[in-house]
Amino acid sequence: MEFFRISKIKASNFRNLEDEIIDFSPGINCIIGENGNGKTNILEAVFMMASKKSFRKNTSFPQILSVDGEKPEILISSVFEKKDKNHFNISLKMGQEGNFWYEDNFPVKKKTSIPIVFINPFDSYSFFQTASFRRNWMDTNISQINPVYKRQLNRYQKALRFRNNLLSGKDGMIVEQLKAIDKEMAKCSKVLTDIRIQFLEEIDSTFSQTFKKIFSEEHHLQAQLQSRCLNLTEQQIYNAYRNNTEKDIERRITTYGVHKDDYALLFDGFDSIEYCSLGQQKMAYLSLLFAYIGLFRYKFNSYPIVLIDDVSGELDKQRWRKLVQYLKSQDFQVLITTANENLTRELEELAMAKKLRVLEGKVQNV
Repeated sequence: MEFFRISKIKASNFRNLEDEIIDFSPGINCIIGENGNGKTNILEAVFMMASKKSFRKNTSFPQILSVDGEKPEILISSVFEKKDKNHFNISLKMGQEGNFWYEDNFPVKKKTSIPIVFINPFDSYSFFQTASFRRNWMDTNISQINPVYKRQLNRYQKALRFRNNLLSGKDGMIVEQLKAIDKEMAKCSKVLTDIRIQFLEEIDSTFSQTFKKIFSEEHHLQAQLQSRCLNLTEQQIYNAYRNNTEKDIERRITTYGVHKDDYALLFDGFDSIEYCSLGQQKMAYLSLLFAYIGLFRYKFNSYPIVLIDDVSGELDKQRWRKLVQYLKSQDFQVLITTANENLTRELEELAMAKKLRVLEGKVQNV
């Protein structure tokens, strides 16, 4: 997988950001300023350039268009650096008619995929409270490092949508049609389950070490798959789909399959949802993310770009200080925001870090 770092970005009519070039260093970039000034908007613009989507909900064009914009159009341009030090440009033009992507000023239908990880400690609450969030987190991050998983997941989701559409109708031939779809879903289910197990085993090899490295605490952490497809052959999974046919037809939805899987984070052998404090859950979630970044490095000999949005409000002083020291010891590019004055001073003392202050959408070098 190609290695990327972001060098520059410029956004016009995007939220409250000023129409100006923002330069980044290849290491730590500290984005400081009081809440509501646009720090997270910078991270969002970078994330969109890398992944073609936002990490926020409700991001339709009218919602991200600047209220001061004279034209109903958003333009974002970015420059990325490759491992060989060569640069290339990715641009996005957004309007009522749709989104248009350009690479080195040429229009493209399929934008280059740039690995990126967004860390928002508030998400730890959703991770521990919502099964759908856990599934989406796993699917997104496994897909980023395993193209086979991404293809199989797309095939499974397409088949699932078709199956649910059949179940919601009143077609007399539905049972025969379901048989054909169930073969496809069973095949995908087996592949997805095997890759999920492999991924969790790889994460577990460094999960506890990462926790100790960041927070200087000794605990055993493990990520565990909870699935009804575990240890089943493709034929056994297919049989399970068939055995659920009557129930599915009655309920008009697919009630069995890997889209119902869940995950648990075990903390010293106990389920962290029941056993851990909120602080421990946040520490475990951050450690999972950094263990994933370490796994990425192991597989591809490169790092994703890492975006961290204001962790200071979710961690006490001692813990965020340890996190800063951990970031200092790593080789990946990181953009970290904060409104915390103490953390700001801590970040400003990092000699090799680039400091950017945001005030009402305008960015200044510190």
